[in-house]
Formats: sequence, structure tokens, C-alpha cells
Amino acid sequence: MQTQKYAVNQYLIESVLAKVRENEIAIPEIQRPFVWDSSQVRDLLDSLYQGYPVGYLIAWRNPDVQLKDGTVAAGKMILIDGQQRVTALTAAIIGQQVINKDYRKVRISIAFNPLEERFEVTNPAITKDAAWISDVAPLVSGQVGLIKAHRQYMDANPSADPERVEAALANLTAIAKKQIGLIELSHDLDIETVTEIFIRINSKGTVLSQADFVMSKIAADQKYGGQQLRKCIDYFCHMAIAPEFYSQIKEADSDFAETPFFQKMAWLRNENDNLYDPSYNDLLRVAFTKEFGRAKLPDLVSLLSGRNFETKDYEEAIAEASFGKLTSGVLDFINESNFKRFIIIIKTAGFIDGGMIRTQGALNFAYIVFLRLRAAGVEDGKIESLVRRWFVMSVLTGRYSGSSETQFDKDIRQIAAGEFAEILARVEQAELSPAFWDFGLVQQLETSGTSSPYFWVFVAAQIRANDKGFLSRDVTVRELVSHLGDIHHIFPRDLLKKAGLPRSQYNQIANYAYTQEEINIKIGNKAPSTYFDHMQSQCNGGALKYGAIVDMDNLRANLAANCVPEAIFGMDERGFDEFLTARRQLMAERIRAYYEGL
Repeated sequence: MQTQKYAVNQYLIESVLAKVRENEIAIPEIQRPFVWDSSQVRDLLDSLYQGYPVGYLIAWRNPDVQLKDGTVAAGKMILIDGQQRVTALTAAIIGQQVINKDYRKVRISIAFNPLEERFEVTNPAITKDAAWISDVAPLVSGQVGLIKAHRQYMDANPSADPERVEAALANLTAIAKKQIGLIELSHDLDIETVTEIFIRINSKGTVLSQADFVMSKIAADQKYGGQQLRKCIDYFCHMAIAPEFYSQIKEADSDFAETPFFQKMAWLRNENDNLYDPSYNDLLRVAFTKEFGRAKLPDLVSLLSGRNFETKDYEEAIAEASFGKLTSGVLDFINESNFKRFIIIIKTAGFIDGGMIRTQGALNFAYIVFLRLRAAGVEDGKIESLVRRWFVMSVLTGRYSGSSETQFDKDIRQIAAGEFAEILARVEQAELSPAFWDFGLVQQLETSGTSSPYFWVFVAAQIRANDKGFLSRDVTVRELVSHLGDIHHIFPRDLLKKAGLPRSQYNQIANYAYTQEEINIKIGNKAPSTYFDHMQSQCNGGALKYGAIVDMDNLRANLAANCVPEAIFGMDERGFDEFLTARRQLMAERIRAYYEGL
């Protein structure tokens, strides 16, 4: 018989808010920042005023921790469902500021009309209207007593019915005494189980991730710098996408702006590169895996809680050491020199734009490899080659496209136990065998859509070789990718659609090539035999029509650089399948030569 893994208790709202204020209940990062609009806060207060149910809160109690002096401290509860409601209540009842979607602290004031028993979001007109109490927080929180509030309202509204006003104000102050249900999940539940509970109960709410639990655990800490560390992670990831957020932090969180964390991320204010814009999930995984030599985030939650994996107990010394190691990992991640050098390495592999990277896990693990090799004192040139090869190998094999956490954990344990170059060589031997290059990769190239990682590895190979765009004399693929050049259908899409081919065929990646917009437009829906007839004429002194190539040797070199078989000179839509087969083979050979040169 399964034991019940939760308890259901009823609490006064004022008691729940007191627990939040005293940090007995930690509000997690799951739905941060506050996403409700002010009208939803108003409606929540109205529901409580009317005596309507407002749903249950769900909290997960952390395990008790053995302190260094031998005593035991009770674990805090982390709120995993109901954060928006609790935050709304702290804003409306306690008057606490909330952080809005722009990461600015704002005050949400809710007004109440005792005569109409109606709530509204405070606005300038309501503030000037004596019939309204412009902010209910002082009254509901008890800062202003009922008698005083009644007297002040009657002084401002002498014609109002005093008994009606008194009854309405009494009901208003009673909101804090209303009950709300709290489901407390057992401390011995693992993260996967808690996540499953959340999903089943809150299927329409925000999706919960393991990284959310880690952020909640970090934010709940008050002894080892957890709250500042949480801000560091959150702010860095936000500023990586929006550098202008730097000034907002200085203005809205001056205390954090004085910390070493902020000084170490200040370099982002002048950065606009989009190659690697990590989320807090990415940052946590890299920092944790690099520092702890393991990759499963539930283990990080356990370690931050003080988990001794041998004795199964929870010890303060382990929690303290774990926070220290994680902080070190985060600082290594955000270090300007580390971050920029890593980006340069990825760019020298030909991946120059974030849109080319369709597997974030490959980028994350490559950064882990870089940080560990650099910490080990490996020579810089060797680091560059090893990181490039591991990254491209990961993309080519889809190493982190499935259950990436499991593969992360397996890989980091191998790396921690051996010499990295030897481990990479063994992986290459197993994953990039002659059979892969001769047959497997050719088959993988038989796919459609620009989301394919194989297409982008081919483009990266062209960028690294400084190849020119399709039918371009001077404009490189690098320049086309950087400035949003056209991805051209070598056999025009309209031509193939009229021939009855489906999208999955005419959008084959072997039919794609980067080209200049003006060349793409002029080709239109012409068959290759037609526009290459013009190209040959152009190379024999005829008028320029497609780009600036005027020499047959240059034209053949351009086709070779774009892996386009010369048989295309005489092809129309009837030769499309033959073309795809030939070009896939050429692309695979090109990718292999590129990889071996990394």
C-alpha cells in the first residue's frame, strides 16, 4: 500500500504571508518575474472578499539539516504552485513591491469603494475621489485600525450610511483572516516526483523544470550568499540578451550593483553578440557539471541541501561547501575572458551566428570542456582544437539532442576519470567511423528544412573555408550569414511545385545554398539548365545577369565550393533526384574534410 506523500492544512492568509515574510516559505523562481496584471490582483481580492475559494497552494518541504554544532534545523518550505497568488497578496495586503516583466520594482495599489463594495486598480481619478479608499493595504494589514478607517471615511463622506460603511470595512479587514489551503509535499520526495505532481495539478500553468527547483533552493538560502548568487545567474542571463538591462539593475537594485557579482558581469553592457545567449538552465548546468563532475540537477538540489550521499543524512558543512563550489562555477561561467575566448573558438569552427546552433546542449557541454581544460592548464592551441572537434562531433551525431542530462552525466564522468584527448579519440572512433562518413552522414543529409543541424555544419564548413556564396564572385558565405542573405533553392521551389513535388522534396537541404538576394531574385523559377546557360554566356563575354563571375574557371570553382555537381549545367526538374544524390555525396565529403581540419 502506497503511503500518502502530502498533508493538507488550512492557514489564515495572514499566517501564510507571515511565513513568507519570515522566509519559512520561500517563493521560488518558477514564474519570476511577476506576470499577473493589476486587474488579476484586484480580482483575487474581490474573490476573497466575496468568500469564494481561490485554490490551494502547494509547497515542498526541504529536509531537516544537521548543523555543525550537532543540532538539527527544520527545512524550509518552497512554494511550487501558487507563487503568483501569494505575490499578489503580498503586494495588495502588505504593500510590498513586485518585480514586473521589465525587472523593475513597482507598487500595485488596489482601491475599495465601501458603498459599492467594489475593488479597482488605483488610478489618478480614484485617488481624487473621496468615495474610494485608494489603497487597501494599510487597512487589511492592520496598520490602520477599523475604527480609525471608519472615522476617516465618514469625515470624507458625511452623507454615507455609517453602518453600511462599517460592515463593508469589517469585511475588507477580514480578508487577512480568510483561510487558504496549503498542500505540503513530503521532504523525501525527489525532484522528478515533485515535478510530476506539479504538472498533473497545474497542466495549464507554467512548465516546471529542474533548474527552477535549483533556483528556488538558491534563492531560499540566507547563510551562504544564495540570494545574491540567484540574482547573479538571473541578471547575467537577462543582460546577455538585453545589454541595456545593465542600467536598470543599477537603478532598481542598487544593493546588488555594489556586489562583486555585478562588477564581473558589467562587461555585458557593451556586448551584442547573439551566438550564446544562455538561459539560467544553461548557466546552472554548465557551472554545476564543470565544478562537481556530475550533471543531474536533482543531485545539485540535494548537495545544496547538505545531502551526504553515503550516509543519506543532511549536513550543514556539505551545504556550505556546495554553495561555495557552485558560486565558483558561476563566476567561471560569467568571466569575460572565459566567455569571449569560448565564443571565438566556436566562431573559428564556422558557427558565427546563434541561428546556426540548433542544439544548445552541444554548446553548453563544449563550454564545460573549455572551462575544465583551461582550469587544468592545457595549452591554449590544444584547447581550441579539442573544443571545436567535440562541439562539431556533438552536433553531427546529435549527442545531446535527446536525454541530454543523461549524456552530460555519462560524458563528464568519463572526462573526470581520464585524459580528454584520449576520450575524444575513442568517441570519434566509435561515432565518426568510416561507415558514418561514407553512408551514415549521406543518409542524414536526406532531410528537409533549414532547422537541420547537418545543413548548418555544411554552412559552417563553408564559412571556415571563406567560400563565396552560390554564383557570387566576391560575397562570402560568412557575409551572407552575417547579413541575412538568402537561402536559395538551387532547383527553384516554384519550378518543383509546378512539377508536382511536395514540400519535403523541394525543401531538401541538398537543394539549399546561400546566395545574394539579387541573384536569387533574378533566377526566379528558371530551371538550372536555363540560368546556367546564361552563366556560361556571361563567362564568354555576354552581359552580366547573375552576379559578377565572368570566367569559367571561377564558375567551376564556385560550384565546387558550394558542392554543386557540374552536371547541373544541363539539368531541369527531371534531373532533380539525380542532382540530390550527387550533391549529398559532395556535401558529406566536404563536411568530413572540414571536421578533419578542425
